[in-house]
Formats: sequence, structure tokens, C-alpha cells
Amino acid sequence: MIYKYRTKSDELIVFEILDKRSDLQGKDKQYFLNLLKGYEGEVLFDSLTEQLQSDCLVLNDLLLEVNNTIFQIDSLILIDGKINTYEVKYLEGDYLYESNKLFKKPRLEVINPILQLSRSESLLNQLLRNHGCQLPIDATVVFNHPTFTLYQAPLHLQALLPTQINNHMKTLDSIPSKINEKQKKIAELLVSLHITKSPFTKVPSYRYEELRKGITCEMCDSFDVVTEGRTCLCRECGHRESVSSAVLRSVKEYQMLFPEGKITTNLVYDWCGGIHPKRSIRRILSTNFMNVGVNQWTYYV
Repeated sequence: MIYKYRTKSDELIVFEILDKRSDLQGKDKQYFLNLLKGYEGEVLFDSLTEQLQSDCLVLNDLLLEVNNTIFQIDSLILIDGKINTYEVKYLEGDYLYESNKLFKKPRLEVINPILQLSRSESLLNQLLRNHGCQLPIDATVVFNHPTFTLYQAPLHLQALLPTQINNHMKTLDSIPSKINEKQKKIAELLVSLHITKSPFTKVPSYRYEELRKGITCEMCDSFDVVTEGRTCLCRECGHRESVSSAVLRSVKEYQMLFPEGKITTNLVYDWCGGIHPKRSIRRILSTNFMNVGVNQWTYYV
């Protein structure tokens, strides 16, 4: 059973908005692509844990702190009186394992996630002990990109390669597990301790004036969108969406980028590129938000 679902981080959402409304380049662009790729790998692994039939609790995307140290767990499964943790790495291509080091062939050394397992395992143990809980922990790195190949992998490496993942899931499903109250309380504890706002974001600086204005297509992100009555039509892919939905989606984007900004009719009209009348935008805002103030000083919350 999925006890905690995975959601996109605010950092990734902001990067996605900036990617279509500005010109991300260099390190910022690469960081965004790595974030997106990592999320895709985690979602792919989630699609397997969601199919588990055994009595277990699955917690995704935990950000925890113990003794002033923050650590992350991509996926955690409470099953058969123990905790399985998974660090998901969506790496592509051919890699080499040698002397506890990981190389992308032919000889580019990269961070070895397997060496980080003991750290997260130790920190999770400390956290649970601090709250009077203790269960054995089995930590594993999951390399789940279908093109990933690891040469010279040790026999007992704490890792799952692409061809091993399905068998691992079948093994979990074969366990005659029964979740008890102790394990439920541990799941509740971990969710209650989850940090919702990561302090380690790397979003670049941006200004309202520098961002591209307009309504984008919810399917292909194109700005080539026109309104036909109460419908928005994307001339790039042909997708249709109600004007109300498109405006509200654009407002959410603005709120993600500028959480302290006031939502006004004039601002939303400008943010949406002026492609829809102000009176219609005012009606949409009045229907979906609470208005504060009167006349030209009205804003929406």
C-alpha cells in the first residue's frame, strides 16, 4: 500500500516554468535536466512498487533531519518486520565498477551512490532510535534506466541492476508479511517528520520583467495559443482547453514564481499576454478566489 505518494518538488516545478518562460542555459539548464531525469527515474520505480500485492507500506520521497543533518530517501518499504530503503539512479549507458569507484566508460569517475548508502542508513537508524523505534534496515541503490550496464559489478553489491528489479519485486510479493501497529507508527512518524521545503534548492535568480508572458499549451508548452470564445486552442498541437482552466493554470505558475505577489486583474491580464479580455479574467478570479479591497485596489487570495 502506498502510504506516502511522490509529488514534484517545488524546485522542479519552478525550473519547468522558467524553462519555458526564459532562456535557461549552461549549468542551470543542465541542473534542470538532471532534476527532471531523476524524477522520471523515481516515477518509473514507483510504477513497480504500486503493483506490490504483499502487505507492506510504501513511503516515497522522504526528506528527514537528525542531529542537524538532512538526508533524503527516494523510496522506503516497511515489510516483514524490516525497512527496505532505495536510492534510485536513472543513469544511462555503460559504467565500470572498480576499487569501490564508479566510472562512466571509458574512464570518467562519477559519484558512487553505493558509498552513500551507509550514511543514509546510519542517519535513519539514529532518527528512529531518537524516537524509541528500531527495525533492521536493508539499503539498496536501484539503477533502473533500461540502457544502464555495469561492468565488473561485485557479486554482493548493494544494488539492483535493470535486469534484477522485476525479480526483486516478485521476491517482495512472495513474503508472507503482515503490517503491525509498530510499523504503522513508524510510517506515521516518518511522514510527520518529512521536511516539505528543501533548503538545498538551486533555482537561478529571475525577474518578472524578464519572463515571457502568455498562456501556454498544457500539453506541449507552446505559446502559440489563441482564444475561441471560452476555449483556448493550441495552434501547434491542436489541444483545446477551457479559458478558465488555462487562466487558473497560468495564475498557479505565477504564484509558484512569486509567492508574495498580489493577484490582480491587471497582473493576470499581463501575465497571460493580453490574449483574453480583462472582464473575463476578473470573472474567473472572482469565481475561484476571494477578493480583498474594492475598485482598483482589489486583489485576490
